[in-house]
Order: sequence, then structure tokens, then C-alpha cells
Amino acid sequence: MLISLVSALALAAQTPPPQDAGAMSTAPGVDAVESQRFREAVAYANPMPRGAPEGDYPLVAWCEALVNGHVALGETLTDADPLDLDIIRLGRLEAADFRAALNAAEPRQTAASRAAAAAAAAEAAAKWTPLVGQEEAVRSQAFGLFFGLPGRCEHAARRIRLNITTPPATPEDVGLE
Repeated sequence: MLISLVSALALAAQTPPPQDAGAMSTAPGVDAVESQRFREAVAYANPMPRGAPEGDYPLVAWCEALVNGHVALGETLTDADPLDLDIIRLGRLEAADFRAALNAAEPRQTAASRAAAAAAAAEAAAKWTPLVGQEEAVRSQAFGLFFGLPGRCEHAARRIRLNITTPPATPEDVGLE
């Protein structure tokens, strides 16, 4: 279970290529743009966890708060092993990416969208609050059981950062249904 979290965090923490880098090959014969559309269609087609916001901007705020809460919980552990420390490091990178996307998109948001984002972030952060006061074994177990974020988080961050306002591709658009 921790391996899937580490893999997800490592993938999300990868630095995107510069805008002028041109198309990158993800596999022989696979177009990077089509690959991204495919992954985005899958991410947006999957159901979201209960309480997750639907709008991209509030969702990214929710995702950032969940990651920051997970990192903060990990930082309370006195017996963190190297894997825990790496998860914390990768979580910080992921949260910074979400924060950068939110900052880039904030001027384009309505007051209602900013309020929804603040409420979503507060709700997500509150999920971690009861755990911080628990004994170390409980905190460590909760830290290790966090399975990561929905795949939609990284796509929503990219979409708000780049001001992409067209609807995401659907499974039908990419030939899945």
C-alpha cells in the first residue's frame, strides 16, 4: 500500500517539461498529447471520494490541503523511517505544485470559486486534525494508510495553471467506450 503512494507521489512530483520542449514520446509510437488526453479522460471518469469538490480550482485546494495534512502528520513522527521521510519530501513537492497552480489561477477565479476552494481546503485539513493529538503508533499507522489522491488532482492542477477551460476528454473521446 505504501508503494502505491510512493509511486503516485513520485509521478506527481516529476517536473513537467518546458513549454517549448515539443512532443515527448511516452512509449514508441505513442503521442504525448494523446497519452495525456487518455490519462485525463480516465482521471475525470473515475468517481471522486465523498466530499471532494467537483470544480477544478476547489479540487486543487482540497488536494493541497490533504497532502499538507499528511505531510504535517508525518512530521510529528519521531520514528520515521527512510521511506516515511521520502514520502514527506515528495508530499512537500506535490503540495508546492498544487499551490503554484492555485496561485497562477487565483486572479481568474470568481469570489464564489475562491470561497469554495477555501471551504474545501478547510474540510480536507480538518480530516487530519484529530490524528495529530493521538499517540505515535496511531499517527504512524494513519500516516502509512493514506493511499494518496485521486488522479484528477494532478490534471486539475495542470488545467487551472494553464487556464484550460475546455471540458476534459471523455472515455468515448479517447476510444475507451
